[in-house]
Amino acid sequence: MRSEQHVSVRVKPRSSSDLILGYDTTANVLLVNVKAAPVNNAANDAVIKLLSKALKIPQRRIRIARGAKSRDKTVVLDADRTELAKLKHL
Repeated sequence: MRSEQHVSVRVKPRSSSDLILGYDTTANVLLVNVKAAPVNNAANDAVIKLLSKALKIPQRRIRIARGAKSRDKTVVLDADRTELAKLKHL
């Protein structure tokens, strides 16, 4: 059963590669690096694409709810429990 889940994400744009570094349990945030610059939503699009690929869910089921112009974002995933469990192991 799918439901919307909010995930805190800290993005580092202009990195050398697109990479999910892992889940920081102390800050309760998913750390993500993307090559794209934060211009014309390129970094946001790269985050969505990276999460989509890692979780193996369509991009249309991922959206940025808050922080579109910030490194700290709230991402909403329309996913089931097994898909969300993958986040803890990335």
